[in-house]
Amino acid sequence: MEEFYRVLTLTGIGLYWVLVAGVTLRVVIKRRSVSVSMAWLMIIYILPVFGVIMYFLIGELNLGRKRGERADQMFEAYRGWFNQLHDCAAHVPDKMPTQIAHIDHLCTNRMDIPALGFNTLSLLTTPKGILDAIVDDIDNAQEHVRMEFYIWHPGGLADNVGRALMNAAQRGVIVEVLLDSAGSVSFFRSDWPKRLKLSGVNVVQALQVNPLRAFLRRLDLRLHRKIIAIDDTIAYTGSMNLVDPSCFKQSAGVGEWVDIMIRVKGPAVNVLAAIHAWDWEVETGIQSLPSHPECHIETLEELHPIQVVPSGPGMPHNLIQQVLGIAISRADKSVTITTPYFVPSEELLEVLRTVAQRGVKVKLIIPQKNDSIMVQWASRAYYAELLSAGVEIYEFHGGLLHTKSVVIDDTYCLVGTVNLDMRSLWLNFEVTLVVDDKAFTEEMVWLQRQYIDQSHRLDKAAWSNRSLTHRFLERAFFLFSPLL
Repeated sequence: MEEFYRVLTLTGIGLYWVLVAGVTLRVVIKRRSVSVSMAWLMIIYILPVFGVIMYFLIGELNLGRKRGERADQMFEAYRGWFNQLHDCAAHVPDKMPTQIAHIDHLCTNRMDIPALGFNTLSLLTTPKGILDAIVDDIDNAQEHVRMEFYIWHPGGLADNVGRALMNAAQRGVIVEVLLDSAGSVSFFRSDWPKRLKLSGVNVVQALQVNPLRAFLRRLDLRLHRKIIAIDDTIAYTGSMNLVDPSCFKQSAGVGEWVDIMIRVKGPAVNVLAAIHAWDWEVETGIQSLPSHPECHIETLEELHPIQVVPSGPGMPHNLIQQVLGIAISRADKSVTITTPYFVPSEELLEVLRTVAQRGVKVKLIIPQKNDSIMVQWASRAYYAELLSAGVEIYEFHGGLLHTKSVVIDDTYCLVGTVNLDMRSLWLNFEVTLVVDDKAFTEEMVWLQRQYIDQSHRLDKAAWSNRSLTHRFLERAFFLFSPLL
């Protein structure tokens, strides 16, 4: 019997060694950031068995066989649809400002999405203003309401949107609502799905969480976009989920979430509507793409181009990070960034340091308290080298600053759903707008200054004297950056 147990033990050790060796080879041969590969290897070796299981669950970008095949089959059809926008009167490449032109070329070459001009934008910065505007536009919808959110949390003013959707469906408007299964778990446990469906609203769970299929599809792959398109003529996107902050995560101890949304009218709405259609078809297999792109052009004195940049499985890899890299690296005077979650890739971190070191004023505004303790400590692991490079870091104390924005030289900006973390840059379904509109950018500059007024600036000398405990926690949580 003793010999049996000895053989069993040696066999188990041998099998585990083969398993670890195999996973190690798989990590090494995958083409991705060296820092991410090294972090995964440390997790696998420091956390025996658990590390290997975690890698199988969330170590690779796996949309699932059915969705993956569907996305691959859809790509050329959508690329062809986007290509038609190049013939739209709103695409004026010879008049495109230089900074947008470079991004336009990238997005055109990788996905055939052009920058489109003659848009009008409104910056909405209060929850009531945002939700009231959405309800008003839904109440005036005549044909189609497309909506997708990461989180719909019932309660407060958010319920007004649900009632507006039911009223729209009852008067014959096609209403398609796509919600992330994990992010909107409280919604799907409420009576809202039943009420909406009885009223004729099409409600679909995106990326439904199923533990039984954990090894067949990455469970933490999430639909993080926030898009509303109404009659394909008005659209919303930005950082705010479909929540009333006064009723949302009140026990988290971080204060109310601080967000923005952008209301868009004009040709760029075409692209946002098509992105919703993409997500709808990936999930349901039903094509809801507008029959042909239309350019609703208002008479404007300035071009006001917008480049819509989507990302996610099935779409060109790394596109949003490339856009961010182009925009930040070409800054001449200033870069001001707001993000709730800051765990940047090595490439983006190097861009920020390099830009600051050549004399550009780089400001990073992040919340003082975060709803993710792991992210909060991992973020701080980057502070020392950023401060040494000359980056100004501000910690916002007026709530959980959830706005995702980048303003370049106070002349144009990037706004949308994208956090400066691994998850947004490489994993989730995201969308951002590159906006070259002087008046809109001035509003963003003003808003960012308001955020700075509610923040304290980190002092380089004081930060260098932080405790050993803090330094240990920073580095410990930094090791888990691939999971954040």
